[in-house]
Amino acid sequence: MKAHLLQDTALRYFLEVVRSGSLAEASQRLHVATSAISRQIAGLEDALGMPLFERQHRGMVPTAAGEILAVHARRTRQDAERTMEEIAALQGLRSGRVRIATAEGFAWQFLPSLVTSFLADHPRVRFEVQVHGPAGVTQRLRDGEADIGLTFSRAPERDINVEYRQPAPVLALMRSDHPLAAAGAVTLKRMSAYPLALPSPETTLRQMIDIACSRQQLVLEPLLTSNHQGVLLGFVLQGGGISVTGEVSVRHLMQEKELVALPIRDRGMELRDIELQTLAGRALPHAVQGFLDHMKQALPAVGPGEHKGLEAAEG
Repeated sequence: MKAHLLQDTALRYFLEVVRSGSLAEASQRLHVATSAISRQIAGLEDALGMPLFERQHRGMVPTAAGEILAVHARRTRQDAERTMEEIAALQGLRSGRVRIATAEGFAWQFLPSLVTSFLADHPRVRFEVQVHGPAGVTQRLRDGEADIGLTFSRAPERDINVEYRQPAPVLALMRSDHPLAAAGAVTLKRMSAYPLALPSPETTLRQMIDIACSRQQLVLEPLLTSNHQGVLLGFVLQGGGISVTGEVSVRHLMQEKELVALPIRDRGMELRDIELQTLAGRALPHAVQGFLDHMKQALPAVGPGEHKGLEAAEG
């Protein structure tokens, strides 16, 4: 066990001097120079404003303040040892917690199906899933409130490690009986001739569409605007018209032949990526790493004839 990795160096050195009674013996046990141990103890004494040892001919004897600190140091060591034992129990993914921050489109079918399949093999792992906008997903990682982020990105993020990246082109979503369903691909101009439901203007996806329309001086007039993907999807399913999405959020409906998702050929519709993100420099717990690997395997799993875009309408 490596419980010392969870302990403060100064407290660890201090406690060894208490146990051994001398700097020299503590140095031998710790394999650390006596000068280094002395500096750490001096730093503690300076911080506390009180001596921690009486230097006697028979060695180092804790003062009253030293005895109080020794109680704390022992408790800290025990807590560290218990923590390491609990972590060791996670070997083999027998238990653990996985906290995921995700953009909305992944929360409908993709993530629930992955969680269910993972739990079939690891029933003691517990999951927490929070839905945010793309920027919110990344911030949850920075704040230490999520282990894995599943989001959309168009630029590198500070303090974030990208574990997996995949292009995420925008797709036009319609029912299989829509007049454009057999077209193979569409343009925004061609879509404008039909009833539209689009994400709200503050979403990145809508902004991408607006930029592409601006280049062409094309005005889209959606019948329905919403920041909730379920509303847009319901509009399409009820035969209201066309919306926009990514393959992953409607993969199950496409497999069931209820919906068709076509590439949009306008320039700029390919400028977004799916990213699996973690906090840079963090060693992931076993359960988190296991589920991260599970996600990496599932993201590119598109069938013949399906599109490689794996993003979704953002909230």
